[in-house]
Amino acid sequence: MSFIPVNEPLLDGNEKKYLCECIDSGWISSEGPFVREFEERMSRTAGRKYGIAVTNGTAALELAVRALCIGEGDEVIMPAFTIISCAMAVTNAGAVPVLVDSDIHTWNMNVDELEEKITDRTKAIMMVHTYGLPVDADRVLELAEKYGLKIIEDAAEMHGQTYKGRPCGSFGEISTFSFYPNKHVTTGEGGMIVTDDAELAERCRSLRNLCFKKDIRYVHDELSGNYRFTNLQAAVGLAQLERLEEFAGRKRAMGQYYTQHLKDTPGLILPVEQTDYAQNIYWVYGLLLDESIQGTNLDMQRLLSEEGIGTRTFFQCMHMQPVYQKAGLFAGERYRNGEYLAEKGFYIPSGLALTQEQMEIVAEKVKTAVGKMDRV
Repeated sequence: MSFIPVNEPLLDGNEKKYLCECIDSGWISSEGPFVREFEERMSRTAGRKYGIAVTNGTAALELAVRALCIGEGDEVIMPAFTIISCAMAVTNAGAVPVLVDSDIHTWNMNVDELEEKITDRTKAIMMVHTYGLPVDADRVLELAEKYGLKIIEDAAEMHGQTYKGRPCGSFGEISTFSFYPNKHVTTGEGGMIVTDDAELAERCRSLRNLCFKKDIRYVHDELSGNYRFTNLQAAVGLAQLERLEEFAGRKRAMGQYYTQHLKDTPGLILPVEQTDYAQNIYWVYGLLLDESIQGTNLDMQRLLSEEGIGTRTFFQCMHMQPVYQKAGLFAGERYRNGEYLAEKGFYIPSGLALTQEQMEIVAEKVKTAVGKMDRV
């Protein structure tokens, strides 16, 4: 049996056609016409006025933080359980990440803990949608309005997802996306910032491009990096975006298949299918080992790898990251639900190119592997 990767993108639309147009025209750099078209279509899909394409999702977060003038000593509230890009965007700006625990059911930040973490140094809340379900956005927006805080919405995993019918990526001052190969829309590497604020959009464009002065090139009042996005990437992204509705439906069908075939498996906790504000889009199909299982996600990863099944463990919590522990951040802090997710959570193959036959194999191998785990 051949190895089934945890993700394989689907590139059988107009990707090749648009790439050939780039090559034939000579427009392969960041100044090519596909870049602007992709920005406009992606921002429109997200319900925003402006889109600024950048090198990756991490860069999008970093530029979003800088664009909002968050800096030394400022605090940004975010989930403990997330990818390190979120915290890194804050610490690289000299600001301080302030953590909240996760909701054990949706795996998103526990919005009940937000208000108690707000201080006079709090400048923003980073609202990170995790794995397939969005954060309960209304409650976050209410707190932001009450305390005069900015919202940075990390919608990296939410292409095509909605909250109460409104597109993810449309909330707060600024939102970000990633186009890594495991996303519903991929450009290989890439990211985008979207906003409704014209001045904020212009600020992001400047930060993306070394902060060149508008009237005099090669003269700089401020330092930034080169985060430009190429016409080649945009060509692929545009072809992918044309099929977003199809891809979202495909993901939901995969999630429903796995749920149907794994729901009665002892030892497994399956992802929530829907809440009162959203249906799961299953960016990845995540699983949790329940408390009857003695081992960890690493044990499951090893067992499934031996059977030719690719997996990924869930994110590690920010307060458990060695780099931040060495820096003295989050000393003595504990986030019980986030720690459980990090230790017991993993996801199985669910890329857009996954076949029905492969899903059948994966489901059977998962049931067999969890059956081999020691019980408490």
